[in-house]
Amino acid sequence: MTTSDWGRVDDDGTVYVKTADGERSVGQMPDATPEEALAFYTKRYDALALEVDLLHKRVISGVLSPEEAISSIKLVREFLVDVNAVGDLIALTRRLDELGPVIATQRDARKAVKAQRAAEARAEKEKLAVEAEKIATGRDWRNGANRLRELLDAWKQLPRIDKAADDELWKRFSSARSAYTKTRKAHFAEQDERREGARGIKERLAKEAEDLATSTDWGPTSGRYRDLMRDWKAAGPAPKAVDDALWQRFRGAQDTFFGARDAANAALDSEFAANAEVKEALLVEAEAILGPLASTGDLAAAKAAFRLVADKWDEAGKVPRERIKDLEGRMRAVEQTIRKAEDEQWSRSDPEKSARADDMVTKLETAIAEAEAKLEAARSRGDEKRVRELEDNLEGRRSFLEMAKRAAQDYS
Repeated sequence: MTTSDWGRVDDDGTVYVKTADGERSVGQMPDATPEEALAFYTKRYDALALEVDLLHKRVISGVLSPEEAISSIKLVREFLVDVNAVGDLIALTRRLDELGPVIATQRDARKAVKAQRAAEARAEKEKLAVEAEKIATGRDWRNGANRLRELLDAWKQLPRIDKAADDELWKRFSSARSAYTKTRKAHFAEQDERREGARGIKERLAKEAEDLATSTDWGPTSGRYRDLMRDWKAAGPAPKAVDDALWQRFRGAQDTFFGARDAANAALDSEFAANAEVKEALLVEAEAILGPLASTGDLAAAKAAFRLVADKWDEAGKVPRERIKDLEGRMRAVEQTIRKAEDEQWSRSDPEKSARADDMVTKLETAIAEAEAKLEAARSRGDEKRVRELEDNLEGRRSFLEMAKRAAQDYS
């Protein structure tokens, strides 16, 4: 019989391994020497010990998840129960037992990391939901849709959290996207409807503008084009391609009309240039009237001279449009100066005002005479206080009398 520290081989070639419960048979090699048989089963143990060592390292390094580690350890532990090998099987079992606390620590660490990631994911999903809800209440139709797509992509990259919280946040996020999309579609549908309405209005305006393009009724037609332009702006945009084509028609008709009007006005301006020269000379005559009026005050002569110039002015006819404001303004200034002089003369000679001024003089003279009589009586009585009162009163009334006399002279 051949023995070792962990097993033996009996005379019939049966190989035994020592265990905590005693020894058990692991195999029989009757055709081999005891040493060869023991070596064979010892090599099996060495291979098993290497496998346990590798598993130990993988668990310690954290390569395996706790669940994977537990599963692998269970398989090896079950294998050790009936393994056909000779060696320190108890030591291998202890090596496996050492991994229990390690796995527990790793599980706790992984739970903490998982909880942290879940908290971060929840916070991020909450942030995404809040931003989506904010976009849904806005009216940024261009950037809002793009941003919501970006938020959805970001949501998909985040891990799921506990089902209740995940479902609640997704409901908020999804509802915000749906509300925004619904409102956006309604906006563009309404916009399309308005644009179609504008299309009909602008087609009518372009047609009328084209009908007026050959009109020679310059004044009323110019006014009507202004009305058409106002209506065009108020109509709002039509679909872009249609809007551009209609505008070309509308603007082309305008250009045709106003080009013809400007050409006609240019011809008239050339014809009226001589009239402007005549009116320039008449203005010199009209403005010369004001000098004698200012020095002599002869309003009748000034009015008669202005009437002669005004008659010639009307006979001279129209002038170029760019000269109207200047020439008419100078003529109107002469007329207003003569009219002002006439108004001032009337104010001075107004009978009603003259009568009021004379009446004021008479009343003041009567009041002064009465006050003088009272003053003499007060002096006779030696009433000094009354004398002072009456003297002050007379002084004021005499001043008013002088003013009233001057006013009466102005109206006489």
